[in-house]
Amino acid sequence: MTLHTDFKRLLASVAVVAMTATGAIAADKSLTVGLTSDAVHMDPQAGEELSSNIMYYHLYDPLVRRDAELQFGPGLAESWELTDDVTWVFTLREGVTFHDGDTLKASDVIFTLDRLKGSLMANLAANIESFQAIDDRTVEIKTFRPYAALPNDLAAILILSEDHVKKVGDDLDRQPMGTGPYKLVEWVKEDRIALEAFDDYYMGEAEIENVTFRPITNPATRTAALLTGEVDIVQDLAVRDVDRVKRAEGYEVVTRPSLLNLVLALDMREKSPTIEGDNPMTDRRVREAIARAIDVDTISKIIMNGLSTPSAQYVPESHVGHADGENFRELYPFDVEKAKELMAEAGFADGFTMTLDATNNRYVNDAQIAQALASMLAKINIELKLNLMPKSNFFGYIRVPSEQSSFIMSGWDVPSGDAGSMYGVMFYSRGKKEGYGQVNRGSYSNPEVDALIDKADSTPRVAERDAHLQEVTKILLKDIPMIPVHYEQDIYGASTAVDFTPRTDKFLWAYDMDIEG
Repeated sequence: MTLHTDFKRLLASVAVVAMTATGAIAADKSLTVGLTSDAVHMDPQAGEELSSNIMYYHLYDPLVRRDAELQFGPGLAESWELTDDVTWVFTLREGVTFHDGDTLKASDVIFTLDRLKGSLMANLAANIESFQAIDDRTVEIKTFRPYAALPNDLAAILILSEDHVKKVGDDLDRQPMGTGPYKLVEWVKEDRIALEAFDDYYMGEAEIENVTFRPITNPATRTAALLTGEVDIVQDLAVRDVDRVKRAEGYEVVTRPSLLNLVLALDMREKSPTIEGDNPMTDRRVREAIARAIDVDTISKIIMNGLSTPSAQYVPESHVGHADGENFRELYPFDVEKAKELMAEAGFADGFTMTLDATNNRYVNDAQIAQALASMLAKINIELKLNLMPKSNFFGYIRVPSEQSSFIMSGWDVPSGDAGSMYGVMFYSRGKKEGYGQVNRGSYSNPEVDALIDKADSTPRVAERDAHLQEVTKILLKDIPMIPVHYEQDIYGASTAVDFTPRTDKFLWAYDMDIEG
């Protein structure tokens, strides 16, 4: 069994616009990073969102490592093999230690998987039937059926210390501890997260000794912090500040295509919380009308300053499950008159009122996009009330099952390179199968989709999995349970003294960075 799966490779170009290098970084190799928001958790099984994910991968490690270009290879497991269609055997690296000095053992992996099964992140283990420690360095994992994507799933499962978790209990969020390249020094909520390098990291000590992450929610404030030397890198540089940073001596703008797809989930229950009477969105013609009323090109040009790419499907072209030749924008081009006709055919010429739940500090220009959507849908007589909130409140507010939401704007990325990891949680019928449908925000249900996802999750062959998932994609594009809007462009501002190449998954990882001079 080879160590790498043969998934489609993500082709990403990195554009760097560099200025004269000066840098505002001290000689002790300390780095300060400006994030768009604070982490929500330090317990990797308590939930996931970008700022938390960034912290997780500094503090913990997975069995299978996903590199900056979405290639999968050895992590805490030095090798693995498929001994029959459903049995995988993983061999742990020898001598890996946790931050407290304890040696990683197979029992820690078993404890992690067992705890995961009862956590909010249980979907990551949905295809795992059983697991056991063969000895201190060998773990056997069985899947319910042949399942080609297990190594990719394991790249998102971060290994915990059994002894430490039992010692700190529910306080793991405040006292995280893993095998990762950095240890937590301090977490002052909404102010800073301070990390220091772990000297005994199994891949070698990090080049940068001290890393501080500062949540700076206001885009203008992030740019100012960069240009005054308070921080050395900023995430999500405001599109309006790109030219300003390019002109500043000692700074550069670094961009790359994002995996994050901004999407709109439509509630398909008979009764929807924010809509009076029967829910119009149960009628496919209304869903198509909404899709046709949204001018994604104008959003890209005016709001995103050209730094976004309208979405053709739910996952990028590089991913398993992307259906060749299918394009949401071509199926449902912007056409207000056609949208009005569809609304009238469905019996809703006079429209209806509903609420859009969205963030105002999570996605690039998210509040402005929400306002634009309200204006666009007003043209087909849909009154959109905006319920905008910070990210810290948003994900709890929309958590499935929601009795509050009818229309949700959020983002979704698929760093596994496989659409199945999205489709299984977002489009599988809720309540039908354990570990599936947990994030099905619109209550979409299609038995054919469920059956195809089951088939995709029951083959050891990637080509067959790809074919099943492509069929799912085609059905979803026809049913329109969710409207894909655009992929963001990941935009960073950085001191030219920082040796920094952004990752495809947008996980800023200080271990991959260095400081010149």
